[in-house]
Amino acid sequence: MGLLDFFKKGKRNEESQQEGQGQSGFAENEAPEIIFDTDETGNEEDMEAIIEELGMLDKLEGPEEENTELGQGFDLSEYDAIPEEVYESLNDLEVQEPEKKGFFSKILSGLDKTRKNILSGVDNVLKAFVSIDEELFEELEEALIMADIGVESSVKIINAVKDRVKKEKVTEVQMIKQLIIDEITNILTIGSEEFIMPSPSVLLVIGVNGVGKTTTIGKLASIYKSLGKKVLIAAADTFRAAAIDQLEVWGKRSGVDVIKQQEGSDPAAVVFDAAQAAKARKVDLLIVDTAGRLHNKKNLMDELSKISRVISREFSGAHMEVFLVLDATTGQNAMQQAKLFKEAANITGIVLTKLDGTAKGGIIISIKNELNVPVRFIGVGEGVDDLREFDAGQFAEALFAGQK
Repeated sequence: MGLLDFFKKGKRNEESQQEGQGQSGFAENEAPEIIFDTDETGNEEDMEAIIEELGMLDKLEGPEEENTELGQGFDLSEYDAIPEEVYESLNDLEVQEPEKKGFFSKILSGLDKTRKNILSGVDNVLKAFVSIDEELFEELEEALIMADIGVESSVKIINAVKDRVKKEKVTEVQMIKQLIIDEITNILTIGSEEFIMPSPSVLLVIGVNGVGKTTTIGKLASIYKSLGKKVLIAAADTFRAAAIDQLEVWGKRSGVDVIKQQEGSDPAAVVFDAAQAAKARKVDLLIVDTAGRLHNKKNLMDELSKISRVISREFSGAHMEVFLVLDATTGQNAMQQAKLFKEAANITGIVLTKLDGTAKGGIIISIKNELNVPVRFIGVGEGVDDLREFDAGQFAEALFAGQK
C-alpha cells in the first residue's frame, strides 16, 4: 500500500467512525511502520530525495493544525494540492499494517520464563563440572525438580540421559543439555493424537475455584460455536456466588444459551433441565459447569456420579468428556489437585490455563508423564483466541526455541 493510499484509508476510516459506521484502521498506540521498498534501480540518493520531498508536506495548502506531523498538517481530501512528482514518490513508500500476534508467538513469549527456569538451572550445573559423573547427574536431577518438573519425571529424564551417555559414549559435559531437551520433548510428544469432539457430546468441566474454570467454559463454548457447532451451557455450579452470572456474560458474548436455576439449587436438577433442552434443540455440545469446592473427595465423587447418571438417563447416546482445569502458575500444587480429582472422577483431559508469563510451565511435563491424561487445551492469555487445542510438537518447539 502506498503512503498516500494509506492516508486516504485513514481518512475514510476516520469519516466512517464519525458517522458511526466503522473504526480507524489501527488500534490505539499501534503506529504503522513505514518501509522503504526499493527495487534494483533504487539507491540511497533516491531515498534522500524522497525524504526531502516529505518535508514539503507541511508547507502544502490546507487548514491550520496544531499537529503538523506527517499526514496531519494538511487536508487529505484535497489531493490536487500535492505535486504529482511528490505523490508518486510517496506512493513508492510502502506502509506495513500491524499484524495480530500469532498463537505460536504467544506461546513462544509466554514460555520465556519457563524456558529460563528449566534451562538456566541446567546450564549452571553444567558450567560447574568438567567431567561426567554421578554427582553431575544428581545435580541435574535436582535442577529439574526445582524447575517444577516434579520428582518422578525428573528421575525419569535423568535416567534416560544416563543411558544415552553410556550408549552413545558421550564425554563432553555440554552435550548433556541437548540430551535433556530431547528427553523432555519425547515426553511431551509421545502418544500425541488429534482430539475430536463427536456430536452429540457432553463436556463436564471440573476444577477448584480460581483456576479459570468459568472463563475456560466460556472460551470453549465460543471455540466450538465458531466451528459451526450448536452449543449449550449448563450452570451447575450453584454453590459459588456469581458463577451463574459470569456464565451468562460469556453466553451473551459468544451467542450461546445458558440453562440455569437459582443459586443454591440442586446441580443435578440443572443438568436435568439442560439435558432435556439439549435433546429438544438437537445440540452438538452441552458444556456443564460443576462445583469447584466441596467438603471432601466423597462429596465430589457423589456429586459427579449423580450428574453423570442424569446425563446417561436423559441424554443417552451422547459422548462424555470430563476436563479438569488447572492453573499453571500454581506449579506442583496443580499436580496435587490433578491427582486428587483423578481419584474422584474419570478425567479424560486437562486444560492448563495461565501459561503466559509463568516460570512454572514445567508442570505440563509432569502432567504428561505421571497422570496418563492428555492435555487438551492450553491458555496463554485473556482473549477468546488465547485458548487453543494443545499441540505437543508446537509446544516443545516453543519451549526450547533457540536451544536445539
